[in-house]
Amino acid sequence: MDPGGYVWWYVDALSDDGRHGLTIIAFIGSVFSPYYAWSGRRDPINHCAVNVALYGPRGKAWAMTERGRDAVNRGANALKIGPSTMAWDGSALTIAIDEIAVPVPRRLRGTVRIEPFGINTRYFHLDTARRHIWRPIAPAARVVAQFSHPDIAWRGTGYIDMNAGDEPLEAAFNAWTWSRANLREGAAILYDADRREGGPLSLALRFDKSGAFGPMAPPPRAALPRTGWRVARQTRSDDGAARVTRCFEDTPFYARSLVSARLFGESAESVHESLSLSRFSNPVVRLMLPFRMPRW
Repeated sequence: MDPGGYVWWYVDALSDDGRHGLTIIAFIGSVFSPYYAWSGRRDPINHCAVNVALYGPRGKAWAMTERGRDAVNRGANALKIGPSTMAWDGSALTIAIDEIAVPVPRRLRGTVRIEPFGINTRYFHLDTARRHIWRPIAPAARVVAQFSHPDIAWRGTGYIDMNAGDEPLEAAFNAWTWSRANLREGAAILYDADRREGGPLSLALRFDKSGAFGPMAPPPRAALPRTGWRVARQTRSDDGAARVTRCFEDTPFYARSLVSARLFGESAESVHESLSLSRFSNPVVRLMLPFRMPRW
């Protein structure tokens, strides 16, 4: 991987009873790492991390410890970063997590198995220079989560994607919003990016359970309230209306929420993300990040 490059694999899931959720992101060339930025982004493999966030009725647990190249092992179907691993066996992705949460140290240990209904093989270029790509690998999946620390277990629905590029995100984008929703017969994904060149990007994709998709006309925009950190949020819906039912993450440059809206003729709940790369580029914001992102 060239200097300045990155790749990440993203998983999210919601329990069938609506009480629990999780996200797991494995980064090579951690795009949000202050250490990678301060190093001049010379060596992506020296800045890797597994970000784990668990959400439940008793609160949340969050971990993102950055590790150097000696703690990284990559194979054709497996990735090990520190003590955590991801492995694909041809039918399911199994993630074994062994991390330490912050800011109050406590162990996060468990296994998450994601079984896609279907696989999408198409990549999407997000910028006009074709330096940033996105692939929604498994738009809809079944998930089994089993943790010993904390002691929780549940089944639910999930999603897998990946992003990759050969320059920092902030070089190409000012901000973006993204969301994915389960539908009765598949999934829907919305992607709106404020690009630095080439004008805005708007994608609306409807997938069936096999992973096949059709591009749709983007529904009307729907306003959402700003977060506590005043990060702008918006989405799209059939009737131009939507509401935030739960806020998972509220940071100075990023928010993750659960959003309820009508989408492609169905009432749906979406995992929704808002990212301000202009905020992330602020030196003061970067100085705050080691508190949440220690490096070992």
